[in-house]
Amino acid sequence: MAKTIGIGIQDFEKLIEGNYYYVDKTDFIKEWWERGDDATLINRPRRFGKTLNMSMLNRFFSNEYAGQGEIFEGLSIWKEEKYRKLQGTYPVISLSFASIKEKDYITTRKKICQLLTKLYAKYSFLLKGDMLYKTEKAYFKRIAEDMDDADATMAIHNLSDYLSRYYGKRVIVLLDEYDTPMQEAYVHGFWDELVSFTRSLFNATFKTNPWLERGIMTGITRVSKESIFSDLNNLEVVTTTSNKYVTAFGFAESEVFNALDEYDLGKEKENVKYWYDGFTFGTHKDIYNPWSILNFLDKKNFTTYWANTSSNSLVGKLIREGGRLVKQSFEQLMRGEHLRCPIDEQIVYNQLDNKESAIWSLLLASGYLKVIDYDRLEKLEPGRKACYEVALTNYEVRQMFESMVNDWFTTVEAEYNDFIKAMLLQDIDAMNEYMNRMTREIFSSFDTGKRVSEKAQPERFYHGFILGLMVDLQENYMITSNRESGFGRYDVMLEPKNVTEYPAVIIEFKVFNERKEKTLEDTVMAALNQIEEKCYDTALLAKGVPADKIYKYGFAFEGKNVLIDTNYKKV
Repeated sequence: MAKTIGIGIQDFEKLIEGNYYYVDKTDFIKEWWERGDDATLINRPRRFGKTLNMSMLNRFFSNEYAGQGEIFEGLSIWKEEKYRKLQGTYPVISLSFASIKEKDYITTRKKICQLLTKLYAKYSFLLKGDMLYKTEKAYFKRIAEDMDDADATMAIHNLSDYLSRYYGKRVIVLLDEYDTPMQEAYVHGFWDELVSFTRSLFNATFKTNPWLERGIMTGITRVSKESIFSDLNNLEVVTTTSNKYVTAFGFAESEVFNALDEYDLGKEKENVKYWYDGFTFGTHKDIYNPWSILNFLDKKNFTTYWANTSSNSLVGKLIREGGRLVKQSFEQLMRGEHLRCPIDEQIVYNQLDNKESAIWSLLLASGYLKVIDYDRLEKLEPGRKACYEVALTNYEVRQMFESMVNDWFTTVEAEYNDFIKAMLLQDIDAMNEYMNRMTREIFSSFDTGKRVSEKAQPERFYHGFILGLMVDLQENYMITSNRESGFGRYDVMLEPKNVTEYPAVIIEFKVFNERKEKTLEDTVMAALNQIEEKCYDTALLAKGVPADKIYKYGFAFEGKNVLIDTNYKKV
């Protein structure tokens, strides 16, 4: 009989002793230990077993569990006597920043200090006897949620000293989800304050700590060395493109297919692969997110399990507020095409607002993109940066993004749907009414709030609008933007998949220019004239779309005011 699927269990002891379904990842213990790195940062997307593996390491190495190695019996690590003797022999300091998701620096710092205070309370027995000096006992007692930065940033460093003296052995430090508060700091605008604090904390813990035997940090992103890890030249960084620990996080395809057979779901292998395959670590392909697979085994239903486990607020913010190039590249990905772009795996958060490559780097690290191919450094010309060919990871990720785009228009959903109907019926009066109502409601959603110019603001809006069209009309249309046709590049084209049933649409956007036009009516006519003069309908005519089934619209913007017109006039 197949074991019970335990959803969301991140405690290794609870998982094993409860006899829940478990894919054996204990070889990670051996691989990490034998590499011998002082401090390791492992980046993996969320819900890939990082917390469970950290719990496993703690359960294996911590001297709290000395003589309790029977929990590993039957698992891969227990086959070697060397590791059976190693179990339970080190003092381990284990903590997690996963729950620190605050919206301001003061509360974030307070919660970190609360974690450190709780950690010290666990080892309060150190205050007994004469092992600690009076000054050290005084420091120990100062550890509290209102302690100053000097005491807080040295807390793990000093505790390592105390435990090392007490047990006569250097310590192992495990820090899970180190970057959770950092992502929140970027989203909510207190990045610089948090960087200063965490830089000191991490340096004291993992660099200038002579009592450290080994250390591991896990997280989603590799925050740039300059901002956080400037002094940690001993840090071994393992990203999604590294070839270390490639099978330690996530499920390999063979593990997924074995599980499907075990739960009598073998007939669903191709569908599972279509929905959930696509992650790549290093050169190892066909890796699956454990959260999606375990939920599918449990519920036997295809849906967006992994993609819906968090708000995706940072990803949504970057794409929604991104400029023309970001949205056009995202349109390309949403069409199922590949994107060539530079990738820098050191995420520089303060560059996310104005550096396109930083956005794609974050999406890759977070698991929303997969690497198809990349430029080999040895083949690059001098001075040329390496580019990666990337695509959306799988169908689940695509579904998540479609839902995200739909959410952008939720405040004006009725107007948006009515606008699309009016566009396909060539009801100009209704189109103008609905579009002006929409722009007043959602312009700010596509604006970073950093003094975006009147010209840039409509551009941000209409590329978000295009993404909405792509999601809403994808069953019946191919939606493209900024493509060559005739003698120029059109802004938007809706090409019907069935030319006998649906009309085609060409849209040209123009922002009012007081040096060239006297009125918004002049601007909209300039847009319509451009469609005709540049022969944007050439590609549609070549594909057999009748000329009278090609609707041409000019959109003129002046701030939040929009005027729409068409060459077609009802008789």
